Amino acid sequence: MPTKRADAQRNRDKILAAARQAFSEGGETSMAEISRRADVGMATLYRNFPGRRELLEAVYADEVTALCEAAERATGETPGAALRTWLLQFAAFITAKRAVATELLTQLGTDESVMHEGRTAGLAAGRPLLEAALKSGEVRNDLTLEQIFDMVVAIATIHAPADYVDPILQTALDGLLKP
Repeated sequence: MPTKRADAQRNRDKILAAARQAFSEGGETSMAEISRRADVGMATLYRNFPGRRELLEAVYADEVTALCEAAERATGETPGAALRTWLLQFAAFITAKRAVATELLTQLGTDESVMHEGRTAGLAAGRPLLEAALKSGEVRNDLTLEQIFDMVVAIATIHAPADYVDPILQTALDGLLKP
């Protein structure tokens, strides 16, 4: 794929930032509203993203990339602490992207490949963190990363305020520690 001109890349980045913000606020956001927020014309918006689905996919893909990069940077006093820090970031990602994921699934219909690819990438990024925590003996070895992911997703998608959900997540993550 050829490299975009600098101004074209800036416009694309502005559109994605505006869409990310608009979608995180929830509710229906029109393409015209995203164009307005990004301060670009409708033609520029549609040149970059021919439809709502493509825009949603791009926002989702960017967020998955950020989550995977966070796994590479995850640090803590111990490997278990690094894993915990990243799982908390994953939970925040799920909570913040609930509206995007819901709308994206609606747009996708039965084609959930984008969501599957995101999960696959997230698991690949988190696997070294779990392996290091297992090797250090800090975490239980009777759960797979897939099970841990599903646990975090289930908790992060509880429709309740953070002060209700956070203690549940903390307790679940405490349960990963070896007794």
